[in-house]
This record gives sequence, structure tokens and C-alpha cells, in this order.
Amino acid sequence: MELTVGTFPNSAAFGDRLRSELHAGAVGLHWRRFPDGESHVQYVGSLEGCSLAIVCTLNDPDSKTLALLFAARTAKELGAMRVGLVAPYLGYMRQDRRFQSGEAVTSVHFAALLSEAFDWLVTVDPHLHRRSSLAEIYSIPTAVVSAAPALATWIAKNVSRPLVVGPDSESEQWAADVAAGCGAPYVVMSKRRFGDKEVEIHAPDLARWRDRTPVILDDIVSSARTMALAVRRTIEQGLSGPVCVGVHGVFSGDAAEALASAGATTIATTNTIEHASNAIDVTPLVAQKVWELAAAKDRRAG
Repeated sequence: MELTVGTFPNSAAFGDRLRSELHAGAVGLHWRRFPDGESHVQYVGSLEGCSLAIVCTLNDPDSKTLALLFAARTAKELGAMRVGLVAPYLGYMRQDRRFQSGEAVTSVHFAALLSEAFDWLVTVDPHLHRRSSLAEIYSIPTAVVSAAPALATWIAKNVSRPLVVGPDSESEQWAADVAAGCGAPYVVMSKRRFGDKEVEIHAPDLARWRDRTPVILDDIVSSARTMALAVRRTIEQGLSGPVCVGVHGVFSGDAAEALASAGATTIATTNTIEHASNAIDVTPLVAQKVWELAAAKDRRAG
């Protein structure tokens, strides 16, 4: 079965790289909005008998999901045998339990929507805080790509004598893996959150690491308030201006400016979400998982 890649406009660069890595065919996937806000989705090219991988990164998911579901259903109507989703960034992973009475556990409901429309899913480092795997909420085969090898390679090539710094306990899993990959020590700070943009960061004693370049590492850079405070805490202890590295550069609002004003010297992210800070390419890692799931009908991964 021929593997074909169709890419949403918001993921054009990633889709082109992925198709090249896979030596796959391509189909045009056009999406626009009518004046009343409704979506128009159209394929250009044949899908008959193919295995289709739709590439759509899911930051700002509310604006994309309905069109994405239309694209999946239409592909099967047009003859695609299997339709998978490559979502380099997978949204709706934070609300994984009912924190307050009456709240929707949106990660579960979003997973149900995508599981009904697609045959498999590949993503990069989803926010699995209180879950051990995507299989807990997705009923289709899934594969999780770890960006740690690509992050470690970039740090080793671009940072002299790095000290990997996780800004909170949730980041320790990435900090440990990346530090091991680039042969660097790592430390983890502690965080208390008071609201969406209100946090407090406490750093351990960093005096022994003043001869190293701090690399603040996190999975998601959204408002960047956590990372910006971590930058300030390292500088307060006499370390040089940190390098900031993120897996997913959401950069909502003035996030990039907040990091720069805090004292970050460099900001680097992977290319899961297109942004000027993209410096770390994870498409070769994603391509391997896409090929495995696209070629295997009944295997469950993730």
C-alpha cells in the first residue's frame, strides 16, 4: 500500500520534510474558511487505495480540529484505505483529571474524537503528567517520539560546558535524558503555581556550576513565565545568561519577549510548531514511527 502525505497549511514545512524522509507520495490538502467562518476542505490528487498520513500540529486546536475531522472522513470516502494523524504537537493533554467540580476532562474527550476519525497517531513528547501512556485515553495505535536525542545533539554542538536545568519537577524526565545524551550534569528547580501566568520558582544552590552555561529545558513553552523565572534564578546566583530550549514552542502572547527581557541569550525549539526559534529538527525521528504505524495494521504502540 502506497504511503501518501497530506499536510495542513499550518504544518507545511514539517510535512515537506517528513515526506522527504519517508520518500512518500504527496496529495494536496487545501483548507480555507468561508466568510461565515465554516471550513472548506479539499484534496487535490488521488487517494484511492493509499495509506494516508495527515500532518497537522495541534497548537490552537479549537481552530483546527473540526477541519481535521472533515479531512479524515473525506479521505476514506475518496478511497484511502487507512488514515493516520501526525500531530507533532498534541493539544488537550493538560486537563487529565477533574481539578474542580463540574470541569470537563478534555484530554479524554479530545482523544475520543481523534480515535474515532483516525487509524493511528504519531506525536512528539505529549504532556503525560498523570498518565503513563497515550493508550490510557486513545483507542487507536499510537507512537510517542522522544525529542531528547535531537535536543542533546543540538546542545552538544552549540553550548560550551552546558548545565541542563529543569525549571520544575515535571521537567525532570526531559532534563535527565537530555543531560545524559550530551554528557552534562543537570539540576531541577521547584515550582508553585498560583494561576495560568502566576508562578514562583525556587532554585537549589548553583554556586558549584558557575563555570558552566545553563540550559533551561522544558517540554512546552507557552506563556514562558516558568522558563523566564528560571532564567532569572540562575542569573541571580551568578551564572551566565542561559540558553532556553523547548520541545514545543507555543509562545502565546509576549512569551518570547518575556524570555529575552529575563536574560535568555538564545531561544531554541524543535520544529513541532513553526516559529522563528525552530533550530532542532525532529522529523527524522517522527518519520521512523510513522513508517512503523503506517505499515502495521493491528499493532498497538505508544
